[in-house]
Amino acid sequence: MNAVETRILELRTELDQHNYRYHVLDEPSIPDAEYDRLFHELKALEEQHPELVTSDSPTQRVGSVALSAFSQVRHEIPMLSLGNAFDETTMREFDRRVTEGLDLPMGDLLGGGAAVEYSCEPKLDGLAVSLLYQDGMLVRGATRGDGTTGEDISVNVRTVRNIPLKLQGSGWPPLLEVRGEVYMSKAGFERLNATQLEAGGKTFANPRNAAAGSLRQLDSRITANRPLEFCCYGIGQVTSDIADTHIGNLKQLKAWGMPISRELKLAHGIDECLDYYRDIGERRDSLPYEIDGVVFKVNSIASQRELGFRAREPRWAIAHKFPASEELTELLDVEFQVGRTGAVTPVARLKPVKVAGVTVANATLHNMDEVARLGLMIGDTVIIRRAGDVIPQVVQVVTERRPDNARPVEVPQQCPVCGSHVERTQLIKRSKGRETVSEGAVYRCVGRLACGAQLKQAIIHFVSRRAMDIEGLGEKSVEQLVDEGLVGSPADLYALTFEQVVDLEGFAELSSRNLLAAIVDSKKPSLARFIYALGIPDVGEETAKVLARSLGSLERVQAALPHVLTYLPDVGLEVAHEIHSFFEDPHNRQVIKDLLRHGLQIQDQGELSAEFSASTTLGGFLDKLHIPSVGPGGAQKLADKFGSLEAVMDADWLDMRQALPEKQANAVREFFAIAANREQALAAEQQLRDFGMHWQSEKKVVEGLPEAGHTWVLTGSLELMSRDVAKDKLESLGAKVAGSVSAKTHCVVAGPGAGSKLTKANELGLKVLDEQAFVEFLTGHGVAL
Repeated sequence: MNAVETRILELRTELDQHNYRYHVLDEPSIPDAEYDRLFHELKALEEQHPELVTSDSPTQRVGSVALSAFSQVRHEIPMLSLGNAFDETTMREFDRRVTEGLDLPMGDLLGGGAAVEYSCEPKLDGLAVSLLYQDGMLVRGATRGDGTTGEDISVNVRTVRNIPLKLQGSGWPPLLEVRGEVYMSKAGFERLNATQLEAGGKTFANPRNAAAGSLRQLDSRITANRPLEFCCYGIGQVTSDIADTHIGNLKQLKAWGMPISRELKLAHGIDECLDYYRDIGERRDSLPYEIDGVVFKVNSIASQRELGFRAREPRWAIAHKFPASEELTELLDVEFQVGRTGAVTPVARLKPVKVAGVTVANATLHNMDEVARLGLMIGDTVIIRRAGDVIPQVVQVVTERRPDNARPVEVPQQCPVCGSHVERTQLIKRSKGRETVSEGAVYRCVGRLACGAQLKQAIIHFVSRRAMDIEGLGEKSVEQLVDEGLVGSPADLYALTFEQVVDLEGFAELSSRNLLAAIVDSKKPSLARFIYALGIPDVGEETAKVLARSLGSLERVQAALPHVLTYLPDVGLEVAHEIHSFFEDPHNRQVIKDLLRHGLQIQDQGELSAEFSASTTLGGFLDKLHIPSVGPGGAQKLADKFGSLEAVMDADWLDMRQALPEKQANAVREFFAIAANREQALAAEQQLRDFGMHWQSEKKVVEGLPEAGHTWVLTGSLELMSRDVAKDKLESLGAKVAGSVSAKTHCVVAGPGAGSKLTKANELGLKVLDEQAFVEFLTGHGVAL
């Protein structure tokens, strides 16, 4: 694994934890600006290396999962987050992209370009919510959650006094989803904390935490007594268009009784946007609520649709954040935490200091390279930045204040959790038959699942919704099971008894039986879901699907050699080695055996896919061996000249020179003179034969998957299967499943409650199936329900 891949894994792990604390626990551990920096670093690395992007990356995704205490709500139109800007240059770059995307004249230094109209409003620091109105009546409230699935907080939002239970006036669409922010004013926040102190209760760190914690109370009577307010900032699904501009939508919503920002303004061009940002920044302290920036949106709805979306954010909107807040404090100590992959990460323990209204006592240091970059020593005075008002960051050491007794930060030799040895990672770069080894920035505990920290995180991933989907096993429950010695690997979950579970804190008879039932229900996962649940490094949901769809069986996935795996789409040699190494590990193989012994029945197993089996040629195989100086053209010349791998390996000098120039001929002979290279090549060729995909094997007729090249969209509620299951079945037929309807959409499946997607499909004259017709379509293509 090279340095880039290692850094990407570190960033994903860290961002996932920050997302969980911020969105699920309402206990943010670092400031917004530091989160934004990590996110943009990850985003930049993935843009430079698109082959490393996985579906479970924080960039592909928004926020974190919904709390299990609330029922879940699936957003018909995902509630995406916004891209961020921190300076004028980024804002002007955003305006340039918008202008180019709309094919408008750019102008020059003297002007003359088209000025895009933008809506401008403060970015409130609260909790994003969705309000669903049917025939003008409020029927549901939900949090954003992970952007696709949120929490049903309908009872609580009804207690927020400025949210209308019934829309005023007339003319509203039969179905209307209003989106906005629930927040707490500065005065309301002060009153709440004063009341909490008088009652001996918990005080809140800031208005955002107070609003989020109040809105997510299981007892709605508590929510009703909190000074919450709502401000609308847009719409989600709607049965018919309201206006042709964003501001027009908001003004109409206001006429129907929906509160909107009093600071809402229309700007003509980027210069007026920047003027608005500076004006709000100067008035920020005098506003009655907390804000952390300004949101700018292309005002024209038609232009918004033309610009569209990236994976996790719209191209037509951006949040211009305010500068970070900084303070001086003392570094009291550096402790080390252990993550799921065994990464031993330094964490700064600080002398508590208030930064932007929040007391900061801890800060992440990422890795030891960051410690070295900062020149950090324990006892130093450091500058802490709480950028974007959320995540704390050590940005600089004030070396002139360093005390005489300052001591260096040292990586522990033993894991602080399990006592196992801690070693520095090695980065192995494989290219053209050579391996280059260098030291990585990450230190790892070698205890693997014998280390409690790694075991807990591995099991939390294993039981998660997109993995084995065992409902009722949250983080605290997993920690208890591991701490009590009841679970030492994922397989042990399937040996749990009622007597063991019912004695755990937080479990009663009913919840224990429900958990055991959920464990039993998880025993028939699809092959793709099972592969993802194993937590193989660099294998997200999409790669797991590719492995399952192409190789067809767990046995073949376990046996596949790296060079064979590289025939899979989007699987490079580094990822192939990660997959192979995982299944070569004796402990991992034993866990899989134990899982199968406990009755797991892997579904959707079958033959090697026809496309995969037909993907090999001798020339392509030789190219994949990465012989130095020999590219695809040279590899094909060898194949044409010799016709077999054995003939290439045993060719004499004169024959080799007839096929290739001298330098390449020498490289081929030197490569195969190394016994390990010959053995690896012969082993990979034999596996191609065993799998039935050798270039001399009899080929299946490749007709292609029936829906290859077709884009489908799912909308509304499906009664016979979940949307995830429907998506999997369509993908098994080669279809791509998208989240929005466009002229390129092949077909729309519309269940009950289908909204704007169905409306747009009808306007475009697209093919639409109800659920019954969809089921008939699947069964007609031999897809089992």
